[in-house]
Amino acid sequence: MAQIGLDPQRTIPFGTASPKECQPLGGFEELAMPLLDSLYNFACWLERNQSDAEDLVQETYLKALRSFASFQPGTNFRAWMYRILRNTFLNSRTGLRAASMLPLNSEEDGPELAVENETPETILMKHFNSQLVQSAIDDLPVHYRETLLLCDVEEMSYREIAEILSIPIGTVMSRLGRARKIIRKSLCSTPVQPLSRHFV
Repeated sequence: MAQIGLDPQRTIPFGTASPKECQPLGGFEELAMPLLDSLYNFACWLERNQSDAEDLVQETYLKALRSFASFQPGTNFRAWMYRILRNTFLNSRTGLRAASMLPLNSEEDGPELAVENETPETILMKHFNSQLVQSAIDDLPVHYRETLLLCDVEEMSYREIAEILSIPIGTVMSRLGRARKIIRKSLCSTPVQPLSRHFV
């Protein structure tokens, strides 16, 4: 999991659970706490505000703890947690605003498909200032941004992303292809300082 510009030492308070909610806490804590930093990282990208991201992660953990008895052992716990976080975000005012900006055209129609290996866009992103890359990602519509982050930052498989976002794998690939194309266009339109003679 790659972190971009976030404080990994950030601590988030989680309030107090009822005695009934504390019953499965041992198994839940063992599975959920290692995901805290990556969930907070993802929440910051969605919310674009650290305070709102903390609230989102706290609410996600409380919801997950309350629903932990319904989690099926042996299934993908990480995808389950990310799905709860994303659904919580989409039900918030920020998420509702972002979701209302989804385009009407079907994303499966276009030929913009992502590939598993390194792309010109990912190579380009590595060579640019991280602040420029963050800004370009932040400007993406939320449905492209979340797909790109789950793949390229959280390093999830297409199958995991499809499960979290409740979309077909083909739509995941289409969104990734379009997100990377937008990033490439944004970065290529940004003036770049010429290389010094030391690097020529």
